[in-house]
Amino acid sequence: MKTERVYLLLGSNEGDRLQTMLEAAMQLEQKLAVGKILRSSIYETAAWGKEDQPSFLNFALAIDTSHSAEEILAIAQEIEAHFGRQRIELWGQRTLDIDILFFGKNCLETEVLTVPHPGIAQRRFVLVPMLEIAPELVHPVLGKTINELLEECKDGLDVKVFE
Repeated sequence: MKTERVYLLLGSNEGDRLQTMLEAAMQLEQKLAVGKILRSSIYETAAWGKEDQPSFLNFALAIDTSHSAEEILAIAQEIEAHFGRQRIELWGQRTLDIDILFFGKNCLETEVLTVPHPGIAQRRFVLVPMLEIAPELVHPVLGKTINELLEECKDGLDVKVFE
């Protein structure tokens, strides 16, 4: 059984943000993980892309899995729906968002999934939690580590550890 390390970012800015994300992480672990998962600290940041909404909580997960990227996407969307996620407007408020950031060193582009996630290098709320769990991970398209991407990131939003 071949396994890949998948990196996910969970986010929420609606409802009980923290509880939703922690429960979703448990479901991801049960449905995907082969062994232990690695989780970053929880961070709070202003909404990115559409700023007139509540701030987000985010954390990154590293999961070793034997599932394909497409299976992970289906499971992630099933969990999002379970927590009431509705896709009404781009970058709008949401109870839960689960993004596939990386899937091993693989690059994929289908109608429904692009891996690595195309927005990684422009978003501090992604790079800061990723720095905590995988600072030397090399982006397979950009050829730079998470640390280097964060140093070059122009995003000015504060990303603070959530107390």
